[in-house]
Amino acid sequence: MLIERIEGKWIDAFVEVLSLCGVTSGEVCAILSESQSRAVNVNLAELALDRLGARAFHVVIPTPRQTAVVPVRSTGASYAIGGLDPVIAALSSSSFVVDCTVEGLLHAPELPRLLAGGSRILMVSNEHPELLERMKPDPALEGKVKAGVKLLRGASEMRVTSDAGTELTVDVSGAMVGGGWGFTNRPGTMSHWPGGLCVCFPKANSVNGKVVMAPGDINLTFKRYLENPIELIIEQDYVVAIEGRGVDADLMRSYFSAWGDREAYATSHVGWGMNPAARWDAMAMYDRTQQNGTEQRAFGGNFLYSTGANEHAGRYTLGHFDLPLRNCTVSLDGTVVVDAGVLQGELA
Repeated sequence: MLIERIEGKWIDAFVEVLSLCGVTSGEVCAILSESQSRAVNVNLAELALDRLGARAFHVVIPTPRQTAVVPVRSTGASYAIGGLDPVIAALSSSSFVVDCTVEGLLHAPELPRLLAGGSRILMVSNEHPELLERMKPDPALEGKVKAGVKLLRGASEMRVTSDAGTELTVDVSGAMVGGGWGFTNRPGTMSHWPGGLCVCFPKANSVNGKVVMAPGDINLTFKRYLENPIELIIEQDYVVAIEGRGVDADLMRSYFSAWGDREAYATSHVGWGMNPAARWDAMAMYDRTQQNGTEQRAFGGNFLYSTGANEHAGRYTLGHFDLPLRNCTVSLDGTVVVDAGVLQGELA
Protein backbone atom coordinates (compact mmCIF):
# COMPACT_ATOMS: atom_id res chain seq x y z
CA MET A 1 0.00 0.00 0.00
CA LEU A 2 1.30 3.46 -0.90
CA ILE A 3 1.13 6.17 1.75
CA GLU A 4 0.68 9.84 0.87
CA ARG A 5 3.23 11.61 3.07
CA ILE A 6 6.28 13.81 2.63
CA GLU A 7 9.34 11.85 1.52
CA GLY A 8 12.73 13.45 0.97
CA LYS A 9 13.07 11.70 -2.40
CA TRP A 10 9.80 13.26 -3.54
CA ILE A 11 10.95 16.74 -2.56
CA ASP A 12 14.06 15.99 -4.63
CA ALA A 13 11.88 15.00 -7.60
CA PHE A 14 9.88 18.22 -7.41
CA VAL A 15 13.08 20.27 -7.08
CA GLU A 16 14.49 18.61 -10.18
CA VAL A 17 11.39 19.25 -12.28
CA LEU A 18 10.89 22.82 -11.08
CA SER A 19 14.56 23.50 -11.82
CA LEU A 20 13.92 22.35 -15.40
CA CYS A 21 11.18 24.97 -15.44
CA GLY A 22 13.80 27.61 -14.70
CA VAL A 23 12.66 28.52 -11.18
CA THR A 24 15.26 30.82 -9.62
CA SER A 25 16.02 32.17 -6.17
CA GLY A 26 13.78 35.11 -5.31
CA GLU A 27 11.28 34.39 -8.08
CA VAL A 28 7.64 34.94 -7.15
CA CYS A 29 5.78 31.65 -7.67
CA ALA A 30 2.14 30.75 -7.09
CA ILE A 31 0.83 27.33 -6.05
CA LEU A 32 -2.76 26.90 -7.22
CA SER A 33 -4.86 24.23 -5.53
CA GLU A 34 -8.41 23.53 -4.45
CA SER A 35 -10.01 21.93 -1.43
CA GLN A 36 -10.03 18.48 -3.07
CA SER A 37 -6.46 18.67 -4.40
CA ARG A 38 -3.98 15.94 -3.48
CA ALA A 39 -2.50 17.62 -0.40
CA VAL A 40 0.85 15.84 -0.52
CA ASN A 41 1.61 17.26 -3.99
CA VAL A 42 0.70 20.77 -2.84
CA ASN A 43 3.06 20.39 0.11
CA LEU A 44 5.85 18.96 -2.04
CA ALA A 45 5.54 21.87 -4.46
CA GLU A 46 5.85 24.34 -1.56
CA LEU A 47 8.89 22.60 -0.07
CA ALA A 48 10.61 22.33 -3.45
CA LEU A 49 10.09 26.02 -4.20
CA ASP A 50 11.44 26.86 -0.75
CA ARG A 51 14.53 24.76 -1.37
CA LEU A 52 15.08 26.63 -4.65
CA GLY A 53 14.84 29.97 -2.83
CA ALA A 54 11.67 31.07 -4.59
CA ARG A 55 9.11 33.34 -2.91
CA ALA A 56 6.04 31.11 -3.01
CA PHE A 57 2.44 31.78 -2.05
CA HIS A 58 -0.74 29.69 -2.16
CA VAL A 59 -4.01 30.31 -3.93
CA VAL A 60 -6.57 27.83 -2.59
CA ILE A 61 -10.11 27.67 -3.97
CA PRO A 62 -13.06 25.56 -2.80
CA THR A 63 -13.66 22.73 -5.24
CA PRO A 64 -16.70 23.72 -7.36
CA ARG A 65 -20.11 22.19 -6.84
CA GLN A 66 -20.95 19.13 -8.89
CA THR A 67 -23.20 20.24 -11.75
CA ALA A 68 -22.92 17.33 -14.20
CA VAL A 69 -25.30 14.37 -14.13
CA VAL A 70 -22.35 11.95 -14.05
CA PRO A 71 -18.88 12.09 -12.45
CA VAL A 72 -16.33 14.14 -14.39
CA ARG A 73 -12.83 12.68 -14.55
CA SER A 74 -9.48 13.46 -16.17
CA THR A 75 -10.58 16.27 -18.46
CA GLY A 76 -7.67 18.68 -18.00
CA ALA A 77 -10.33 21.41 -17.88
CA SER A 78 -10.58 22.61 -14.30
CA TYR A 79 -13.42 24.96 -13.44
CA ALA A 80 -11.96 25.71 -10.02
CA ILE A 81 -11.01 29.32 -10.81
CA GLY A 82 -14.57 30.08 -11.86
CA GLY A 83 -13.60 33.25 -13.67
CA LEU A 84 -12.62 35.03 -10.43
CA ASP A 85 -10.68 38.12 -11.49
CA PRO A 86 -8.61 38.40 -8.26
CA VAL A 87 -7.40 34.82 -8.70
CA ILE A 88 -6.55 35.40 -12.35
CA ALA A 89 -4.71 38.61 -11.41
CA ALA A 90 -2.66 36.83 -8.73
CA LEU A 91 -1.69 33.96 -11.03
CA SER A 92 -1.02 36.01 -14.15
CA SER A 93 1.23 38.40 -12.22
CA SER A 94 3.37 35.47 -11.03
CA SER A 95 6.13 34.41 -13.38
CA PHE A 96 5.67 30.74 -12.48
CA VAL A 97 2.57 28.80 -11.40
CA VAL A 98 2.41 25.24 -10.07
CA ASP A 99 -1.03 23.95 -10.99
CA CYS A 100 -2.22 21.37 -8.45
CA THR A 101 -5.94 21.56 -9.25
CA VAL A 102 -7.80 18.27 -9.48
CA GLU A 103 -8.52 18.37 -13.20
CA GLY A 104 -5.74 20.74 -14.26
CA LEU A 105 -5.69 23.99 -16.23
CA LEU A 106 -4.69 22.50 -19.58
CA HIS A 107 -8.09 23.26 -21.14
CA ALA A 108 -9.42 25.65 -18.49
CA PRO A 109 -11.35 28.67 -19.82
CA GLU A 110 -9.05 31.07 -17.94
CA LEU A 111 -5.81 29.67 -19.38
CA PRO A 112 -5.40 32.20 -22.22
CA ARG A 113 -5.62 35.10 -19.76
CA LEU A 114 -3.05 33.48 -17.47
CA LEU A 115 -0.57 32.87 -20.25
CA ALA A 116 -1.11 36.33 -21.74
CA GLY A 117 0.39 37.75 -18.58
CA GLY A 118 3.62 35.88 -19.30
CA SER A 119 3.25 33.21 -16.65
CA ARG A 120 4.70 29.81 -17.31
CA ILE A 121 2.58 27.06 -15.83
CA LEU A 122 3.39 23.51 -14.84
CA MET A 123 0.34 21.33 -14.36
CA VAL A 124 1.19 18.60 -11.85
CA SER A 125 -1.14 15.78 -12.82
CA ASN A 126 -3.26 14.43 -10.00
CA GLU A 127 -1.02 11.41 -9.40
CA HIS A 128 0.54 9.75 -6.38
CA PRO A 129 4.08 11.16 -5.83
CA GLU A 130 5.61 7.74 -6.50
CA LEU A 131 4.31 7.90 -10.05
CA LEU A 132 5.54 11.46 -10.49
CA GLU A 133 8.98 10.45 -9.18
CA ARG A 134 9.16 7.60 -11.70
CA MET A 135 7.99 9.88 -14.49
CA LYS A 136 10.38 12.80 -14.00
CA PRO A 137 10.86 14.42 -17.43
CA ASP A 138 13.95 13.68 -19.49
CA PRO A 139 15.30 16.87 -21.13
CA ALA A 140 16.20 14.79 -24.20
CA LEU A 141 12.50 14.31 -24.89
CA GLU A 142 12.02 18.00 -25.68
CA GLY A 143 13.75 17.80 -29.06
CA LYS A 144 11.85 14.69 -30.11
CA VAL A 145 8.48 16.17 -29.20
CA LYS A 146 9.33 19.39 -31.04
CA ALA A 147 10.23 17.32 -34.10
CA GLY A 148 6.86 15.58 -33.92
CA VAL A 149 5.04 18.88 -33.54
CA LYS A 150 6.85 20.24 -36.58
CA LEU A 151 5.80 17.24 -38.66
CA LEU A 152 2.20 17.55 -37.52
CA ARG A 153 2.06 21.29 -38.20
CA GLY A 154 3.37 20.76 -41.71
CA ALA A 155 0.93 17.97 -42.61
CA SER A 156 -2.40 18.05 -44.37
CA GLU A 157 -3.72 14.58 -43.59
CA MET A 158 -3.31 12.07 -40.77
CA ARG A 159 -4.23 8.48 -41.45
CA VAL A 160 -4.50 5.86 -38.72
CA THR A 161 -4.82 2.12 -39.28
CA SER A 162 -4.47 -1.05 -37.22
CA ASP A 163 -4.80 -4.80 -37.56
CA ALA A 164 -7.76 -4.52 -35.17
CA GLY A 165 -9.61 -2.59 -37.88
CA THR A 166 -9.02 1.10 -37.23
CA GLU A 167 -9.34 3.14 -40.43
CA LEU A 168 -9.37 6.83 -39.61
CA THR A 169 -8.67 9.87 -41.76
CA VAL A 170 -8.13 13.32 -40.23
CA ASP A 171 -7.73 16.59 -42.11
CA VAL A 172 -5.05 18.26 -39.96
CA SER A 173 -4.46 21.27 -42.19
CA GLY A 174 -4.94 24.38 -40.08
CA ALA A 175 -5.38 22.34 -36.90
CA MET A 176 -4.20 23.67 -33.56
CA VAL A 177 -1.06 21.64 -32.79
CA GLY A 178 0.75 21.25 -29.49
CA GLY A 179 3.15 19.06 -27.61
CA GLY A 180 4.57 18.66 -24.15
CA TRP A 181 7.66 17.08 -22.64
CA GLY A 182 6.97 17.50 -18.93
CA PHE A 183 8.36 20.96 -18.14
CA THR A 184 8.32 24.49 -19.46
CA ASN A 185 10.83 27.31 -19.06
CA ARG A 186 9.45 29.82 -21.59
CA PRO A 187 7.12 32.66 -20.50
CA GLY A 188 3.54 32.37 -21.66
CA THR A 189 3.61 28.57 -22.01
CA MET A 190 2.23 25.58 -20.15
CA SER A 191 3.24 21.94 -19.81
CA HIS A 192 2.20 18.99 -17.67
CA TRP A 193 4.08 16.43 -15.62
CA PRO A 194 4.13 13.58 -16.65
CA GLY A 195 4.61 14.66 -20.29
CA GLY A 196 5.37 13.32 -23.73
CA LEU A 197 2.65 13.97 -26.32
CA CYS A 198 2.10 15.35 -29.82
CA VAL A 199 -1.56 16.25 -30.42
CA CYS A 200 -3.75 18.43 -32.57
CA PHE A 201 -7.28 19.81 -32.38
CA PRO A 202 -8.72 19.46 -35.89
CA LYS A 203 -11.04 22.01 -37.44
CA ALA A 204 -14.73 21.17 -37.75
CA ASN A 205 -15.76 18.43 -40.20
CA SER A 206 -12.26 16.95 -40.41
CA VAL A 207 -12.49 13.44 -38.90
CA ASN A 208 -14.02 10.38 -40.57
CA GLY A 209 -13.71 6.62 -40.37
CA LYS A 210 -13.67 4.12 -37.54
CA VAL A 211 -11.63 3.61 -34.39
CA VAL A 212 -11.47 0.01 -33.20
CA MET A 213 -10.40 -0.42 -29.60
CA ALA A 214 -8.92 -3.86 -28.98
CA PRO A 215 -8.61 -5.74 -25.67
CA GLY A 216 -5.86 -4.07 -23.67
CA ASP A 217 -6.57 -0.59 -25.04
CA ILE A 218 -7.63 1.88 -22.37
CA ASN A 219 -10.61 4.02 -21.54
CA LEU A 220 -8.92 6.60 -19.30
CA THR A 221 -12.13 8.25 -18.16
CA PHE A 222 -12.94 4.93 -16.50
CA LYS A 223 -9.26 4.02 -15.85
CA ARG A 224 -10.08 0.65 -17.34
CA TYR A 225 -8.30 -1.75 -19.71
CA LEU A 226 -10.75 -3.07 -22.28
CA GLU A 227 -11.56 -6.77 -22.21
CA ASN A 228 -13.76 -6.71 -25.31
CA PRO A 229 -13.42 -4.79 -28.59
CA ILE A 230 -15.37 -1.61 -29.29
CA GLU A 231 -15.83 -0.02 -32.69
CA LEU A 232 -16.54 3.71 -32.93
CA ILE A 233 -17.98 4.88 -36.26
CA ILE A 234 -17.08 8.53 -36.85
CA GLU A 235 -18.71 10.80 -39.41
CA GLN A 236 -17.78 14.47 -39.78
CA ASP A 237 -16.13 14.46 -36.34
CA TYR A 238 -18.99 12.77 -34.46
CA VAL A 239 -19.25 9.25 -33.08
CA VAL A 240 -22.47 8.07 -34.70
CA ALA A 241 -22.33 4.42 -33.60
CA ILE A 242 -20.74 2.46 -30.76
CA GLU A 243 -20.55 -1.19 -31.70
CA GLY A 244 -19.54 -3.95 -29.32
CA ARG A 245 -20.81 -6.34 -26.69
CA GLY A 246 -20.12 -6.56 -22.98
CA VAL A 247 -19.57 -4.17 -20.11
CA ASP A 248 -16.92 -2.04 -21.87
CA ALA A 249 -19.25 -1.03 -24.70
CA ASP A 250 -22.22 -0.66 -22.35
CA LEU A 251 -20.27 1.70 -20.08
CA MET A 252 -19.18 3.83 -23.01
CA ARG A 253 -22.68 4.06 -24.47
CA SER A 254 -24.11 4.94 -21.06
CA TYR A 255 -21.57 7.69 -20.33
CA PHE A 256 -21.90 9.22 -23.80
CA SER A 257 -25.69 9.33 -23.58
CA ALA A 258 -25.78 10.64 -19.99
CA TRP A 259 -24.70 14.10 -21.13
CA GLY A 260 -27.68 14.61 -23.41
CA ASP A 261 -25.28 16.66 -25.51
CA ARG A 262 -24.33 15.93 -29.11
CA GLU A 263 -20.99 17.66 -28.59
CA ALA A 264 -19.94 14.95 -26.13
CA TYR A 265 -19.77 12.59 -29.15
CA ALA A 266 -17.47 14.88 -31.14
CA THR A 267 -13.74 14.51 -31.71
CA SER A 268 -11.67 16.61 -29.34
CA HIS A 269 -8.04 15.88 -30.24
CA VAL A 270 -5.88 13.23 -31.89
CA GLY A 271 -2.19 12.49 -31.59
CA TRP A 272 0.38 10.05 -30.32
CA GLY A 273 2.48 9.33 -27.23
CA MET A 274 6.19 10.14 -27.21
CA ASN A 275 7.52 9.12 -23.79
CA PRO A 276 9.64 5.94 -23.76
CA ALA A 277 9.62 5.95 -19.94
CA ALA A 278 5.83 5.85 -19.75
CA ARG A 279 4.34 2.39 -19.51
CA TRP A 280 1.09 1.03 -20.89
CA ASP A 281 0.89 -1.57 -18.12
CA ALA A 282 1.61 0.69 -15.12
CA MET A 283 -2.06 1.53 -14.53
CA ALA A 284 -2.55 -2.03 -13.26
CA MET A 285 -0.24 -1.29 -10.33
CA TYR A 286 -2.17 1.64 -8.85
CA ASP A 287 -5.57 2.07 -7.25
CA ARG A 288 -7.82 4.41 -9.21
CA THR A 289 -7.53 7.07 -6.53
CA GLN A 290 -3.73 7.04 -6.81
CA GLN A 291 -3.39 7.92 -10.48
CA ASN A 292 -4.87 10.10 -13.17
CA GLY A 293 -3.80 8.17 -16.26
CA THR A 294 -1.49 10.83 -17.71
CA GLU A 295 1.26 8.22 -18.07
CA GLN A 296 -1.00 6.11 -20.27
CA ARG A 297 -1.73 9.10 -22.49
CA ALA A 298 2.00 9.52 -23.06
CA PHE A 299 3.43 6.04 -23.50
CA GLY A 300 5.55 5.90 -26.62
CA GLY A 301 3.77 4.93 -29.84
CA ASN A 302 0.18 4.96 -28.65
CA PHE A 303 -2.48 6.61 -30.81
CA LEU A 304 -4.59 8.89 -28.63
CA TYR A 305 -8.15 9.50 -29.79
CA SER A 306 -10.23 11.83 -27.62
CA THR A 307 -13.82 13.01 -27.63
CA GLY A 308 -15.41 16.11 -26.15
CA ALA A 309 -14.61 19.80 -26.19
CA ASN A 310 -12.62 21.30 -29.05
CA GLU A 311 -12.63 25.07 -28.79
CA HIS A 312 -10.83 25.32 -32.13
CA ALA A 313 -13.87 23.73 -33.77
CA GLY A 314 -16.30 25.80 -31.71
CA ARG A 315 -17.42 22.90 -29.51
CA TYR A 316 -17.77 22.93 -25.72
CA THR A 317 -18.86 20.14 -23.38
CA LEU A 318 -17.83 18.52 -20.10
CA GLY A 319 -18.21 15.04 -21.60
CA HIS A 320 -14.77 13.63 -22.38
CA PHE A 321 -13.02 10.38 -23.27
CA ASP A 322 -9.27 9.87 -23.66
CA LEU A 323 -8.67 6.58 -25.46
CA PRO A 324 -5.05 5.44 -25.96
CA LEU A 325 -4.80 2.64 -28.53
CA ARG A 326 -1.85 0.28 -28.97
CA ASN A 327 -0.40 -1.18 -32.16
CA CYS A 328 -1.70 1.52 -34.53
CA THR A 329 0.10 2.92 -37.56
CA VAL A 330 -0.03 6.70 -37.90
CA SER A 331 1.02 8.43 -41.11
CA LEU A 332 1.20 12.10 -42.06
CA ASP A 333 0.77 12.77 -45.78
CA GLY A 334 1.90 9.20 -46.41
CA THR A 335 4.96 9.30 -44.14
CA VAL A 336 4.73 6.81 -41.29
CA VAL A 337 5.55 8.36 -37.90
CA VAL A 338 4.26 5.45 -35.80
CA ASP A 339 4.46 1.92 -37.20
CA ALA A 340 2.27 -0.63 -35.41
CA GLY A 341 2.82 1.19 -32.12
CA VAL A 342 6.52 1.94 -32.61
CA LEU A 343 7.80 5.51 -33.05
CA GLN A 344 9.77 6.01 -36.26
CA GLY A 345 12.73 8.08 -37.47
CA GLU A 346 13.73 11.12 -35.44
CA LEU A 347 10.79 10.53 -33.11
CA ALA A 348 12.11 7.18 -31.86
